[in-house]
Amino acid sequence: MKFIFGPVASRRLKRSLGIDLIPYKTCSFDCIYCELGRTTNLTMDREEYVPHKEIITNVKKYLKAATNPPDYITLGGSGEPTLHSKIGAIISEIKKITSIPVAVLTNGSTLYQDEVKEELLNADVILPSLDAVRAVTFKQVNHPHPSLDIKKIIQGLKELRESFQGQIWLEILFCLGVNDDKEEIKLLQKAVREIDPDKIQLNTVDRPPPQGFVCPLKKESLENIKKKLGDKAEIISRASAEGTEEVVANAKKRVFDLLRRRPCPLDDISRALGINRNELAKLIDILSKEGKIHCQLFNNQYYYQVNESEKK
Repeated sequence: MKFIFGPVASRRLKRSLGIDLIPYKTCSFDCIYCELGRTTNLTMDREEYVPHKEIITNVKKYLKAATNPPDYITLGGSGEPTLHSKIGAIISEIKKITSIPVAVLTNGSTLYQDEVKEELLNADVILPSLDAVRAVTFKQVNHPHPSLDIKKIIQGLKELRESFQGQIWLEILFCLGVNDDKEEIKLLQKAVREIDPDKIQLNTVDRPPPQGFVCPLKKESLENIKKKLGDKAEIISRASAEGTEEVVANAKKRVFDLLRRRPCPLDDISRALGINRNELAKLIDILSKEGKIHCQLFNNQYYYQVNESEKK
């Protein structure tokens, strides 16, 4: 269904039904670690990028046909979802038709705006990110829209905690040599203490980023940071949550079976199988590392195809 993908195996939300509110790579950040590649539309403009009534219609259709409901309905996808001007209406309408918890993935960049905080109040879980406190580090990691100020973003997160009654799970993604020095960690400690999220989820780069110089932290380094950030901190790994392995295996098989029939570009696979590009990139990464498929440039376009050894 259009604008809907999954359910997919999520490290943080188990079986998650995704809703893509924003066109591909329309975002307020251009993060050096983003697995989707460089942001092509760096903006702070809030618009009804996709018709919200059509989103609700498709959610209703999905839920009516679903035999195994997801653990969460997640607003996220290929860009910054709070840039959608009708996100509040979408959350409210979903809450009217199902008891499945609604989660919002956000980079936190719009939370200093009172109207955005108000629109998110009906969600069950908000998962914002905060990768830096110093302005220079913020720019190095997130390459934000020129109008953004990290101090305003942190203040927005604090104000969200005061008004929001649901869960806040704050993610911090570390890049080796960029935002993992002692001073940055110390400032993050202070900011996190003031924001007071329910969980602090530590992450690092685990897929090829758009910037070749970006490297992950070792597990020992993450463990040391975890100790400094206190009891609420946890390291989120790539291991799937219990019960989600079957979801990944099924989606991976669908991609592989299609490529056994013919080579395809990423967009063609996405359209043919109804898999969001974000999730498809993860599946392609897994199949490539397993040695089952490879990428080939033909006529100025990249095609994915099955390796000869897998065509038996």
